[in-house]
Amino acid sequence: MLTVAELKRSYEVFLSKGDTRVEKWLLMESPVPILTIFVLYLLLVKQGPRWMEQYKPLQLQGWLVIYNLALVGLSVYMFEEFLVTAIKSSYSLRCQPVDYSDDPLAIRMASVCWWYFFSKIIELLDTVFFILRKKNNQITFLHVYHHSTMLINWWLGVKFIAGGQSFFLAMINCFVHIWMYMYYGLAALGPEVQRYLWWKKYITKMQLTQFGLVVIHTGYNMMTDCEFPQGFNYAVFIYAFTLIALFSNFYIKAYSKKSTKNS
Repeated sequence: MLTVAELKRSYEVFLSKGDTRVEKWLLMESPVPILTIFVLYLLLVKQGPRWMEQYKPLQLQGWLVIYNLALVGLSVYMFEEFLVTAIKSSYSLRCQPVDYSDDPLAIRMASVCWWYFFSKIIELLDTVFFILRKKNNQITFLHVYHHSTMLINWWLGVKFIAGGQSFFLAMINCFVHIWMYMYYGLAALGPEVQRYLWWKKYITKMQLTQFGLVVIHTGYNMMTDCEFPQGFNYAVFIYAFTLIALFSNFYIKAYSKKSTKNS
């Protein structure tokens, strides 16, 4: 069994392997803040609905419109930053190591990776709004799993690999989120607008497509001699398959079975 001194040394070695460019950025110096947010989020998921039992559901229509459209704007910004920076840096889709230099483009890519990580903290408000509106049926295992794991995944991503080929999965996720949060922002305007939003199921199809692209992109890189950490490749590859399984299950339950009943 490891002693306290050995655990402390292991922790120091872990931190020492991080990207020195980002270590002083907000929430990046230590894993303690993000782990605290992670634990508080899980406590909120467990206790929030119980706490709301004594209150009527809040409407929050105006806040939902502002929140979702603000995330559309943030997603557009991040997508553009990932795309433009990758093009200007001559990024390769086949093998792209992380540029740990202080080159302006390398810093720009690291910066948008940080914003992408921070957006995952902002998106925890999805769950908060469900709880306040007493939409507890929306707080599924898929919802909680995806929101909570992305916090940890992208803290590690920014801490150790802020750039490189990890830009691809973040970029296409931003593209999907443009349409997803646009849908939710418009839906929050009420029934008069909701009846025209026929394309909800296509958002799930877009999500499944992005995970398939991540599997292909990461799988190809795993088979090449590339100076991108293979441990992260394996982690992303496996994680993408878990999301494919969960989102496929959601799609079947939400749309395929419904179509069968209507036929």
